[in-house]
Amino acid sequence: MTTTAGAPGTTSRRTNILLGGAAWVIGLLFVAPVLWMVLTSFHAETDAAQNPPAFFAPLSTDGYQAFFDAGPWPPLLNSLTASVVSTALCIALALPAAYALSIKPVEKWTDVMFFFLSTKMLPLVAAIMPLYLFASQLQVLDNIWFLTLLYTAMNLPIAVWMLRSFLAEVPVEMLEAAQIDGAGLLRTLTRIVAPVVMPGIAAASLICFIFSWNELLLARVLTSTVAQTAPVFLTGFVTSQGLFLAQVCAASFVVSLPVLIAGFAAQDKLVQGLSLGAVK
Repeated sequence: MTTTAGAPGTTSRRTNILLGGAAWVIGLLFVAPVLWMVLTSFHAETDAAQNPPAFFAPLSTDGYQAFFDAGPWPPLLNSLTASVVSTALCIALALPAAYALSIKPVEKWTDVMFFFLSTKMLPLVAAIMPLYLFASQLQVLDNIWFLTLLYTAMNLPIAVWMLRSFLAEVPVEMLEAAQIDGAGLLRTLTRIVAPVVMPGIAAASLICFIFSWNELLLARVLTSTVAQTAPVFLTGFVTSQGLFLAQVCAASFVVSLPVLIAGFAAQDKLVQGLSLGAVK
Protein backbone atom coordinates (compact mmCIF):
# COMPACT_ATOMS: atom_id res chain seq x y z
CA MET A 1 0.00 0.00 0.00
CA THR A 2 2.82 2.42 0.94
CA THR A 3 4.82 1.74 -2.26
CA THR A 4 1.79 2.25 -4.46
CA ALA A 5 0.92 5.53 -2.77
CA GLY A 6 4.47 6.84 -3.09
CA ALA A 7 4.88 5.97 -6.76
CA PRO A 8 3.04 8.99 -8.19
CA GLY A 9 5.12 11.35 -6.04
CA THR A 10 8.36 9.69 -7.12
CA THR A 11 7.36 9.90 -10.78
CA SER A 12 6.47 13.56 -10.36
CA ARG A 13 9.83 14.33 -8.77
CA ARG A 14 11.69 12.52 -11.56
CA THR A 15 9.69 14.44 -14.15
CA ASN A 16 10.53 17.74 -12.44
CA ILE A 17 14.22 16.82 -12.30
CA LEU A 18 14.24 15.89 -16.00
CA LEU A 19 12.43 19.08 -16.99
CA GLY A 20 14.71 21.16 -14.80
CA GLY A 21 17.79 19.52 -16.30
CA ALA A 22 16.47 20.08 -19.83
CA ALA A 23 15.81 23.75 -19.00
CA TRP A 24 19.37 24.16 -17.72
CA VAL A 25 20.81 22.53 -20.85
CA ILE A 26 18.75 24.76 -23.16
CA GLY A 27 19.67 27.83 -21.10
CA LEU A 28 23.38 26.99 -21.26
CA LEU A 29 23.15 26.54 -25.03
CA PHE A 30 21.84 30.09 -25.32
CA VAL A 31 24.33 31.54 -22.82
CA ALA A 32 27.41 29.63 -24.09
CA PRO A 33 28.09 31.94 -27.09
CA VAL A 34 27.91 35.00 -24.81
CA LEU A 35 30.28 33.42 -22.28
CA TRP A 36 32.64 32.46 -25.10
CA MET A 37 32.55 36.05 -26.40
CA VAL A 38 33.38 37.42 -22.94
CA LEU A 39 36.24 34.94 -22.49
CA THR A 40 37.65 35.75 -25.93
CA SER A 41 37.50 39.47 -25.20
CA PHE A 42 40.01 38.98 -22.36
CA HIS A 43 42.58 37.22 -24.59
CA ALA A 44 45.33 38.68 -26.71
CA GLU A 45 44.67 38.73 -30.44
CA THR A 46 47.15 35.93 -31.13
CA ASP A 47 45.52 33.68 -28.50
CA ALA A 48 41.98 34.58 -29.61
CA ALA A 49 42.75 33.56 -33.20
CA GLN A 50 44.18 30.14 -32.34
CA ASN A 51 42.49 27.04 -33.72
CA PRO A 52 41.71 24.97 -31.67
CA PRO A 53 40.86 27.68 -29.13
CA ALA A 54 43.29 28.38 -26.31
CA PHE A 55 40.99 28.04 -23.28
CA PHE A 56 43.73 28.63 -20.71
CA ALA A 57 45.62 31.38 -22.52
CA PRO A 58 46.82 34.34 -20.40
CA LEU A 59 44.16 36.99 -19.84
CA SER A 60 44.59 40.43 -21.34
CA THR A 61 42.62 43.68 -21.50
CA ASP A 62 44.17 44.83 -24.78
CA GLY A 63 40.85 44.43 -26.61
CA TYR A 64 39.05 46.71 -24.16
CA GLN A 65 41.87 49.23 -24.26
CA ALA A 66 41.69 49.35 -28.06
CA PHE A 67 37.91 49.80 -27.89
CA PHE A 68 37.99 52.68 -25.40
CA ASP A 69 40.94 54.29 -27.18
CA ALA A 70 38.77 54.47 -30.31
CA GLY A 71 36.40 56.93 -28.59
CA PRO A 72 33.11 55.01 -28.16
CA TRP A 73 31.37 57.50 -25.85
CA PRO A 74 29.61 59.70 -28.47
CA PRO A 75 28.11 56.67 -30.31
CA LEU A 76 27.09 55.08 -27.02
CA LEU A 77 25.45 58.33 -25.91
CA ASN A 78 23.66 58.61 -29.26
CA SER A 79 22.31 55.07 -28.92
CA LEU A 80 21.21 55.72 -25.35
CA THR A 81 19.48 58.96 -26.33
CA ALA A 82 17.68 57.46 -29.32
CA SER A 83 16.65 54.31 -27.44
CA VAL A 84 15.42 55.97 -24.24
CA VAL A 85 13.59 58.87 -25.93
CA SER A 86 11.97 56.66 -28.59
CA THR A 87 10.88 54.15 -25.93
CA ALA A 88 9.32 56.90 -23.82
CA LEU A 89 7.50 58.27 -26.87
CA CYS A 90 6.29 54.79 -27.83
CA ILE A 91 4.79 54.16 -24.40
CA ALA A 92 3.27 57.65 -24.18
CA LEU A 93 1.57 57.19 -27.56
CA ALA A 94 0.77 53.48 -27.31
CA LEU A 95 -0.93 53.57 -23.90
CA PRO A 96 -3.89 55.81 -24.91
CA ALA A 97 -4.11 54.04 -28.28
CA ALA A 98 -4.24 50.64 -26.59
CA TYR A 99 -6.82 52.01 -24.13
CA ALA A 100 -9.02 53.07 -27.05
CA LEU A 101 -8.61 49.67 -28.73
CA SER A 102 -9.32 47.55 -25.67
CA ILE A 103 -11.15 49.18 -22.77
CA LYS A 104 -13.01 51.76 -24.85
CA PRO A 105 -12.96 50.08 -28.28
CA VAL A 106 -13.47 52.31 -31.29
CA GLU A 107 -15.53 51.22 -34.27
CA LYS A 108 -13.82 48.51 -36.35
CA TRP A 109 -10.95 48.30 -33.86
CA THR A 110 -9.81 44.98 -35.35
CA ASP A 111 -9.17 46.72 -38.68
CA VAL A 112 -7.08 49.29 -36.84
CA MET A 113 -5.03 46.58 -35.14
CA PHE A 114 -4.35 44.79 -38.41
CA PHE A 115 -3.40 48.10 -40.01
CA PHE A 116 -0.77 48.55 -37.28
CA LEU A 117 0.44 45.02 -37.92
CA SER A 118 0.59 45.57 -41.68
CA THR A 119 3.12 48.38 -41.19
CA LYS A 120 5.60 45.76 -39.97
CA MET A 121 5.20 43.63 -43.12
CA LEU A 122 7.17 46.01 -45.34
CA PRO A 123 10.87 45.10 -45.33
CA LEU A 124 12.89 47.93 -43.86
CA VAL A 125 15.34 47.84 -46.74
CA ALA A 126 12.47 48.73 -49.12
CA ALA A 127 11.95 52.01 -47.27
CA ILE A 128 15.61 53.02 -47.05
CA MET A 129 15.75 55.00 -50.30
CA PRO A 130 12.55 57.05 -49.67
CA LEU A 131 13.67 57.76 -46.11
CA TYR A 132 17.12 58.81 -47.29
CA LEU A 133 15.69 61.17 -49.92
CA PHE A 134 13.19 62.55 -47.40
CA ALA A 135 15.93 63.17 -44.83
CA SER A 136 18.16 64.72 -47.47
CA GLN A 137 15.45 67.15 -48.59
CA LEU A 138 14.76 68.18 -44.99
CA GLN A 139 18.51 68.35 -44.25
CA VAL A 140 18.22 66.01 -41.26
CA LEU A 141 20.79 63.44 -42.33
CA ASP A 142 23.18 62.52 -39.52
CA ASN A 143 20.65 63.83 -37.01
CA ILE A 144 19.99 61.77 -33.88
CA TRP A 145 16.50 63.27 -33.39
CA PHE A 146 15.36 62.21 -36.84
CA LEU A 147 16.65 58.72 -36.08
CA THR A 148 14.75 58.80 -32.78
CA LEU A 149 11.55 59.68 -34.62
CA LEU A 150 12.06 56.75 -37.00
CA TYR A 151 12.67 54.36 -34.09
CA THR A 152 9.45 55.59 -32.48
CA ALA A 153 7.46 54.94 -35.65
CA MET A 154 9.15 51.56 -36.09
CA ASN A 155 8.35 50.31 -32.57
CA LEU A 156 4.95 51.95 -32.03
CA PRO A 157 2.88 49.13 -33.63
CA ILE A 158 4.62 46.56 -31.42
CA ALA A 159 3.96 48.63 -28.30
CA VAL A 160 0.29 49.10 -29.19
CA TRP A 161 -0.20 45.37 -29.80
CA MET A 162 1.51 44.42 -26.55
CA LEU A 163 -0.22 47.01 -24.37
CA ARG A 164 -3.59 46.24 -25.91
CA SER A 165 -3.35 42.62 -24.70
CA PHE A 166 -2.38 43.80 -21.21
CA LEU A 167 -5.12 46.42 -20.97
CA ALA A 168 -7.73 43.85 -21.97
CA GLU A 169 -7.15 42.26 -18.54
CA VAL A 170 -7.97 45.44 -16.57
CA PRO A 171 -11.26 44.97 -14.65
CA VAL A 172 -13.97 47.19 -16.09
CA GLU A 173 -15.33 47.77 -12.57
CA MET A 174 -12.20 49.77 -11.67
CA LEU A 175 -12.72 52.11 -14.59
CA GLU A 176 -16.41 52.51 -13.85
CA ALA A 177 -15.60 53.40 -10.24
CA ALA A 178 -13.05 56.00 -11.42
CA GLN A 179 -15.62 57.41 -13.83
CA ILE A 180 -18.19 57.72 -11.04
CA ASP A 181 -15.61 59.58 -8.94
CA GLY A 182 -15.20 62.07 -11.77
CA ALA A 183 -11.76 61.01 -13.02
CA GLY A 184 -10.95 62.20 -16.53
CA LEU A 185 -9.15 60.23 -19.22
CA LEU A 186 -5.65 61.48 -18.31
CA ARG A 187 -6.13 60.77 -14.61
CA THR A 188 -7.63 57.36 -15.37
CA LEU A 189 -4.64 56.43 -17.51
CA THR A 190 -2.00 57.66 -15.07
CA ARG A 191 -3.61 56.83 -11.70
CA ILE A 192 -5.74 53.75 -12.45
CA VAL A 193 -4.64 51.97 -15.62
CA ALA A 194 -0.86 52.52 -15.56
CA PRO A 195 -0.22 51.04 -12.07
CA VAL A 196 -2.32 47.96 -12.87
CA VAL A 197 -0.54 47.21 -16.16
CA MET A 198 2.93 48.34 -15.01
CA PRO A 199 4.43 44.86 -15.68
CA GLY A 200 3.06 45.07 -19.22
CA ILE A 201 4.43 48.58 -19.66
CA ALA A 202 7.83 47.36 -18.45
CA ALA A 203 7.75 44.46 -20.90
CA ALA A 204 6.77 46.69 -23.84
CA SER A 205 9.39 49.28 -22.84
CA LEU A 206 12.13 46.68 -22.70
CA ILE A 207 11.20 45.29 -26.12
CA CYS A 208 11.16 48.78 -27.66
CA PHE A 209 14.48 49.67 -26.00
CA ILE A 210 16.17 46.49 -27.27
CA PHE A 211 14.88 46.97 -30.83
CA SER A 212 16.06 50.60 -30.86
CA TRP A 213 19.45 49.85 -29.34
CA ASN A 214 20.18 46.97 -31.74
CA GLU A 215 18.96 48.69 -34.92
CA LEU A 216 21.73 48.95 -37.52
CA LEU A 217 20.35 49.46 -41.03
CA LEU A 218 18.73 52.87 -40.56
CA ALA A 219 21.61 54.13 -38.45
CA ARG A 220 24.15 52.90 -40.99
CA VAL A 221 22.47 54.66 -43.93
CA LEU A 222 21.17 57.84 -42.29
CA THR A 223 24.11 58.72 -40.01
CA SER A 224 27.82 59.25 -40.54
CA THR A 225 29.77 60.82 -37.66
CA VAL A 226 27.67 63.19 -35.51
CA ALA A 227 24.71 60.85 -34.95
CA GLN A 228 26.60 57.57 -35.29
CA THR A 229 25.16 54.90 -32.97
CA ALA A 230 26.91 52.10 -31.10
CA PRO A 231 26.06 49.29 -33.60
CA VAL A 232 27.46 51.41 -36.44
CA PHE A 233 30.57 52.16 -34.39
CA LEU A 234 30.91 48.44 -33.70
CA THR A 235 31.11 47.59 -37.40
CA GLY A 236 34.29 49.68 -37.62
CA PHE A 237 36.15 46.97 -35.68
CA VAL A 238 35.49 44.39 -38.39
CA THR A 239 38.30 44.55 -40.92
CA SER A 240 39.84 42.20 -43.44
CA GLN A 241 43.36 43.13 -42.42
CA GLY A 242 45.08 41.89 -39.28
CA LEU A 243 43.74 40.17 -36.18
CA PHE A 244 40.64 41.75 -34.69
CA LEU A 245 38.67 38.99 -32.93
CA ALA A 246 39.47 40.03 -29.34
CA GLN A 247 38.69 43.68 -30.10
CA VAL A 248 35.37 42.75 -31.73
CA CYS A 249 34.41 40.58 -28.75
CA ALA A 250 35.36 43.33 -26.28
CA ALA A 251 33.43 45.95 -28.24
CA SER A 252 30.43 43.63 -28.62
CA PHE A 253 30.34 42.91 -24.89
CA VAL A 254 30.50 46.60 -23.93
CA VAL A 255 27.80 47.53 -26.47
CA SER A 256 25.59 44.68 -25.22
CA LEU A 257 25.90 45.67 -21.55
CA PRO A 258 23.05 48.26 -21.48
CA VAL A 259 20.61 45.71 -22.91
CA LEU A 260 21.80 43.01 -20.50
CA ILE A 261 21.54 45.38 -17.53
CA ALA A 262 18.07 46.55 -18.56
CA GLY A 263 16.88 42.98 -19.05
CA PHE A 264 18.28 41.86 -15.70
CA ALA A 265 16.81 44.84 -13.85
CA ALA A 266 13.36 44.34 -15.39
CA GLN A 267 13.30 40.55 -15.48
CA ASP A 268 10.60 40.19 -12.81
CA LYS A 269 8.40 42.81 -14.48
CA LEU A 270 9.07 41.22 -17.87
CA VAL A 271 7.94 37.78 -16.70
CA GLN A 272 4.85 39.23 -15.02
CA GLY A 273 4.01 41.30 -18.07
CA LEU A 274 4.37 38.47 -20.57
CA SER A 275 2.35 36.18 -18.31
CA LEU A 276 -0.36 38.82 -17.92
CA GLY A 277 -0.63 39.29 -21.65
CA ALA A 278 -0.92 35.54 -22.19
CA VAL A 279 -3.91 35.07 -19.86
CA LYS A 280 -7.26 35.42 -21.62
